[in-house]
Amino acid sequence: MSTWVAEVRRHFPSLNLKVNGYPAAFFDGPGGTQVPEAVLEAMRSYFLEANANTHGAFLTSRRTDAMLEEARATVATFLGAHPHEIAFGANMTTLNYALSRALGRLLNPGDKILITDMDHEANRGPWLALAEKGVEVLRAPIRRETVTLDEEAFWQLLDEKPRVVAVGWASNAVGSIPDLPRLLKKAREVGAITVVDAVHYAPHYPIDVKELGCDFLLCSAYKFFGPHVGILYGREAIFRELPTYKLRPQEEAIPYRIETGTLNHEGIWGTQAAIRWIASLSGREGSLREQLRAAMEAIARHEEALFGVLWRELMGMADIRLYGPGPDARRTPTLAFTHARYTPAEVAARLAEKGLFIWDGDFYATTLVEELGLKEGGGLCRIGLAPYNTMDEVDRLLQAIREL
Repeated sequence: MSTWVAEVRRHFPSLNLKVNGYPAAFFDGPGGTQVPEAVLEAMRSYFLEANANTHGAFLTSRRTDAMLEEARATVATFLGAHPHEIAFGANMTTLNYALSRALGRLLNPGDKILITDMDHEANRGPWLALAEKGVEVLRAPIRRETVTLDEEAFWQLLDEKPRVVAVGWASNAVGSIPDLPRLLKKAREVGAITVVDAVHYAPHYPIDVKELGCDFLLCSAYKFFGPHVGILYGREAIFRELPTYKLRPQEEAIPYRIETGTLNHEGIWGTQAAIRWIASLSGREGSLREQLRAAMEAIARHEEALFGVLWRELMGMADIRLYGPGPDARRTPTLAFTHARYTPAEVAARLAEKGLFIWDGDFYATTLVEELGLKEGGGLCRIGLAPYNTMDEVDRLLQAIREL
C-alpha cells in the first residue's frame, strides 16, 4: 500500500469494520462514499457550538449564519462559482424537481426539452413530468455496443431547438462520460437552458462551471465524502430570473429563493469540511482552488490505476461480461458487469459474505438498464473505486469473483 493511500485511509474510522472476520472493502462509492473524521468532527462541532435556526440576534444563530455563508463560499470554490450561485437542498433529486418546476413556468405547450437515456432518473423524471404542461420531451438514445451516449442522435435532436437540455456528465451505472463541453456549446448555440447532473462526476474529477458554460449544475455531497446534502449551482444571470415556487417570508435574493424551509445546517457544515479534507490530499501550498485541483488529479491517478487492473482481469474471465468503455476512454472508475451463471443480486450477496461491498440492480439508471435488456434479469453488478480503496482490496475482489 502506498504512503498516499495509507494516509487517506487513516482518516476513515469506518474502514475498520469487519464482516465474518473479513475486513470490509467498500466498493459501493457510487451510491455514497465513506466519511472522514474531519466531517464527523465538523458536524459535532456545529451541534455543540452553533445549533440554532438562522437570522437570530443571539450567538448560536449568528454562528449558524456565518457557517452557512462560509460553507457556501467553500462549495463555490469547489465548483469554480460565486457563493451567491450556490444553493443547498435535501438532495439532488429534490433540488432538480424544484428547478424543473420553476423552469416549467417559462415553457409553453409545444416547447421541447432534451434529455438522454444514459441518465439517472433524477435527471429524467423531473423533466418528463413537465409533459403534463404540454411540453414535448425528446430522448437522446444510447449506443448499446459501447454503452455510451449516441452523440450524433443528440446533435440531430438539438436541431429541433429544445428550450431546455438536461444531460449527465457521467453515467452512474457504467461510468461513461460524454463530450459534455461540446454538447453544451451546441446547446447554447440553439438557445437552450442547460442543466448538468454532475453527481457521479464530482467525486472523481475537478469541475469549473464557468469553463464548462452550463446554466445549472447539480451534485451531492455524500458522493464525495460528505453528508446527505444536495447542491445546485445556478449561473447568476438566469438564476435571478428563475420563477421559483416559494413561501411569502422566503428571501427573494439568490440563492435563497430556491431553498425551501430550514436547511440541514449540520450537513452543510460537514460538506465544507469534506471539501477542505479533499484539498488536504494535495499536500501542497496555494489557494483552496489550487489545492482542490491538485487533490482531484491525485485521486484520479490512483483510481484509474486500480480500475485498469480490475477491468483487464475481469475481461479475461469467461463468465463475466463488462459494460461501458474500457480504461483507455474518458470515464469514471465505475465498472458494471454481469455473470453468466448468477444474477447480480446473487453475486453481490456472495461477495458481501466476504466483506466485499458492491451494488446490484439498476442504481436508478432505470432506462439505461432497460435499454440494455437487463431489467428482468436483475440489472447489473457495479463496482466503484474511491481513494481509500487499495490494490490488495482489488485483488481480494477479483479472487472472490473467480471463486464464483
